[in-house]
Amino acid sequence: MTAEHQRLTPQTPWKQWGPYLSERQWGTVREDYSEFGTAWDYFSHDQARARAYRWGEDGLAGISDDQQLFCFALALWNGQDPILKERLFGLTGSQGNHGEDVKEYYFYLDSTPTHSYMKMLYKYPQAPYPYAWLVEENQRRSRQEPEFELLDTGVFNDQRYFDVFVEYIKAESQDILIQITVCNRGDEPAPIHVLPTLWFRNTWSWGYESVKPYLKAENNRIFAHHETLGNYVLTCDENPTLLFTENETNYQQVYGTNNPSPYVKDSFHRYVIHDQMEAVNPQQTGTKASVHYVYDIPAQGTQVIRLRLTHENVPGFPNLDFDDFDTIVQQRKQEADAFYATITPGELSPDYQLIQRQAFAGMLWSKQYYRYDMETWLKGDPAMPAPPPGRKKGRNHQWFHLDTQEILSMPDKWEYPWFAAWDLAFHTITLALIDPDFAKHQLDLLTREWYMHPNGQMPAYEWNFGDVNPPVHGWAAWRVYQMEKKQTGTGDRLFLERVFHKLLMYFTWWVNRKDSSGRNVFEGGFLGLDNIGVFDRSSALPTGGYLQQSDGTSWMGMYCLNMLTIALELALENPAYEDIATKFFEHFLYIATAMNNLGGEGISLWDEGDGFFYDVLNLPTGENVRLKVRSMVGLIPLYAVETLEPEILDRLPGFKQRLNWFMQNRPDLTCNLACMQTLGMGERRLFSIVDRDRLRQILQKMLDESEFFGDFGIRAISRYHRANPYTYQVDGQEYRVDYEPAESSTGLFGGNSNWRGPVWMPVNYLLVESLQKFHRYLGDDFQVECPTGSGQWLTLQGVAQELSRRLVNIFARSESRRPVYGATALFQNDPHWRDLILFYEYFHGDNGAGIGASHQTGWTGIVAELLQQLGA
Repeated sequence: MTAEHQRLTPQTPWKQWGPYLSERQWGTVREDYSEFGTAWDYFSHDQARARAYRWGEDGLAGISDDQQLFCFALALWNGQDPILKERLFGLTGSQGNHGEDVKEYYFYLDSTPTHSYMKMLYKYPQAPYPYAWLVEENQRRSRQEPEFELLDTGVFNDQRYFDVFVEYIKAESQDILIQITVCNRGDEPAPIHVLPTLWFRNTWSWGYESVKPYLKAENNRIFAHHETLGNYVLTCDENPTLLFTENETNYQQVYGTNNPSPYVKDSFHRYVIHDQMEAVNPQQTGTKASVHYVYDIPAQGTQVIRLRLTHENVPGFPNLDFDDFDTIVQQRKQEADAFYATITPGELSPDYQLIQRQAFAGMLWSKQYYRYDMETWLKGDPAMPAPPPGRKKGRNHQWFHLDTQEILSMPDKWEYPWFAAWDLAFHTITLALIDPDFAKHQLDLLTREWYMHPNGQMPAYEWNFGDVNPPVHGWAAWRVYQMEKKQTGTGDRLFLERVFHKLLMYFTWWVNRKDSSGRNVFEGGFLGLDNIGVFDRSSALPTGGYLQQSDGTSWMGMYCLNMLTIALELALENPAYEDIATKFFEHFLYIATAMNNLGGEGISLWDEGDGFFYDVLNLPTGENVRLKVRSMVGLIPLYAVETLEPEILDRLPGFKQRLNWFMQNRPDLTCNLACMQTLGMGERRLFSIVDRDRLRQILQKMLDESEFFGDFGIRAISRYHRANPYTYQVDGQEYRVDYEPAESSTGLFGGNSNWRGPVWMPVNYLLVESLQKFHRYLGDDFQVECPTGSGQWLTLQGVAQELSRRLVNIFARSESRRPVYGATALFQNDPHWRDLILFYEYFHGDNGAGIGASHQTGWTGIVAELLQQLGA
C-alpha cells in the first residue's frame, strides 16, 4: 500500500484543504439578486475585483479549506494589463457567438486524491490582455463563424508569455508548502508582479452574528485568526512587501456611494497598478492580504517563490521554515507517482499514461466548495436590500428546501462552477478508480433530503433545478459499487442500499410526472441533449400536443434494469428485495412493450422500414408522426440491456419462479424483449429492448462511417443529414435539423452546446458498455461488419474495443499531432504546449477537434476509464 493509499481513509483530515476555490463565482445564479434572473449581467467579471461575494469565492490557481472560510490564490500583473489578474476571464452567454466561454490557457497537471500534491499551469501573456477585443470580436461574429480565441489575438506570438506553475505540497494535512515557478518563455527580459493572496470569505457583512476574522503582519509572516478554524501563519521566503486590506465591497466603485472604510476588496489593484499607496492599510491588518514580489525575469529565465501555510496544531508552529521544503516536495512527487503506478495499467503507452494522469488531475482539481441556502437566497439577508418580489415565483422557487454546503464534483471550475446531476454521475466512474469513498459520497449526496425534492425529483443543475436530466444515478451507483468491490474484494452494501431507497423515490417521480399518457412512454424534455431534436423539447411544442421520446423511454428502461440489478444484489442477503426486483422486471416488460408497439395504440417508436427508433409527435388532432431524425435518440435504446448470471437465479428461487411464470404466461409482453428463454454464453439470460435482428439493424447504421461512425467516435446525429436535412412545417414555418459537426448554429440552451453532429464522450462510453453486455450474452459467434461495408467482421467486444480506441485517439499524439487541437499549430508543435491536454465538452464529428467548454474534464474525464479498459 502506497503512502497516498494510507492517507485515503473516509474521514481523512488530509482532504481538509484542496482545490475547492472556484475560478468563477461572478455570473452565477447564487450571486444573482436581479429582478428577472439575469445572472450574467447582474454580477459581472468587471465587478468581481471590487464586489464581495455572498456564497463563495473565486481565484486563480487557488485552494481553500473545505468550508471555504479561508482562501489562498495567485494574483499577477505584467506591467501592461488594465487590471490585476486575480481570476479567469471569459465571455458571458450573451457575449459569445457560441455562448459563454473562458478565454484563458491553463492546465491541471497533477493531483493526488487527498491533494497531498497538486500542480497546475497558467499561461500569462506579457502583452496587455485583450479583454475588450475578445468581447467585441466574438459579438461581431455570427453563429456560423468560429469563436475568436485568445491565441487568435497574437498575444502569445514570439513566446512572449510566462508559464506560471503553481504547486501545493502538504507536509501534513494542515501544513501546506506552496511553490510558484515563473518561467519567461520569451527572448527578452520581462517584468512581473506576483501576489500570492490570503483572504477570508466574507461571512460577516450580511446581518448575522459572526465574529470577524483577521490577518496581521508578524515580522516576515502573515498571522491569521478565525473563530472556527483557529490560527494559521503564512511564512514567506525572501523579504517581500506585505499588503493588507478588507474583503469588503468597494461601494464607491460599484454603486457610486461612500465606502465605510478606504480598505476594500480591490485595494491591491489600485496599489499595484495605479500607485495608490493609501489604498492599503498601513497598520498591516485586515481580512485580505498579499505578499508582493516584483521581478524582472531574464530571457528564458525562471524565478521560484516558496511559501508555507501552517496551522497552529502543527508541531513547530509558528516558526517552521524552509529547511525541509525541497525534501518534502520531492517526497510527495514520488508518492504521487507511486500511487498512480498502482492505478494505471502498465500496458499503456507513455502518451496514454500522460492523458490519463491529466484526466485524473482535471477531475480532482474540479472538486469545489458549493454553498447555496435556497430559503435564505429567496428571502434575502437582514443587512442587504430585500430581493425583488418576483423572486418568490422566479427561478428555483419551488426548491426552497435545498440547502447545500459540500465539496462537490463540478463539470468544470469556470464554465459550469455548479453541480449538474447527470454530469456528476459520469464523474463518479472516473473518481471511483482513484477514490471510491469520494465517488460514493457524491452519489449519496444528491439523494439526500437537503438536495432531493420532497416529491422525489433530483435537482438537475443550478440554472434550473427543476429541469430533467437522464436518470443515470442508478447505473452510476451500481458501477461504483462494482468497481470498489473489484478493488477491495468487498462491496459497500450499506451505500448501495441507502442510495437504492432514494432512487426508488426518484423512479416513482419519473413514472408519475413524465408518462402523461400512462402507457410507459416517457417525455422527459431535453434530457441533457440540448438541441438534438426538431423542437426545443423543454418547451411547449409549436404544434401543440406532446412528444413520446425514444430517449426518455429508453433511459427509463435502463433505469429499470439498473434498479433490478441492484435489487438482486441486495436480495442475496435480504430476500425482501426479491419482490422489488420482480417489480422492476415487470415494469421493464411494460416499457419494452411500449417502445416496440405502444401497447397497440398509436404508432411504434420503432420504424420497421428504416430499422431505427425515433421520437413520435402526438398532435392535438390525434395524429401521430415519427420525427425521423437519425440521432443519438435512436441509439439510446441500446443502453437498456443487462445480462443475468445463472448462479444469481439459482440463489433467488422466488425471483426465478416469477421470471419463468412471465415467460410461460405472458408471451404478449415477453415477445417484446430479446429472448430470455434461450440461454446465452455461460447460460446467461438477457434483458434488452432490442432483439438480435433489431440490434443488427441499428448497428448497421451506427457503424456506418457515412452515418454515425466517425474516426473519433459515434456522432450525435448521423452524417446522412448533411445531404438530407430533416424538416417539419408548422403554420408555414420550417423547423429543420442539419448535420452540424462543430459549434451550434442555433441559440437553444444558450447556444454553447451542440448535439447535431459532434462526438460526446459520456454517451459513447455507455455505448461501449452496452456492446460489452450484448457480447457477454451473444458471444463470439455473433459478429457484425465494422465499419459497415468494410468487409471486416468483429465480435461486439471487438466493436467496443474499436470504438474505445477511436475515442481515446481524440487526445493521443499520432504523426506529431493530437486531433483534439485541430489546426492550432502552437498546441501541435510547440514543446511548451503539445503535451498539455484539454478535455473539451464535446468534439468535432469529422476531425475530433475539441469544442465547447475547454476544461469540462468532468464527464470527458471518463476517457481515463476507457484507457483503463484498453490497458487491462
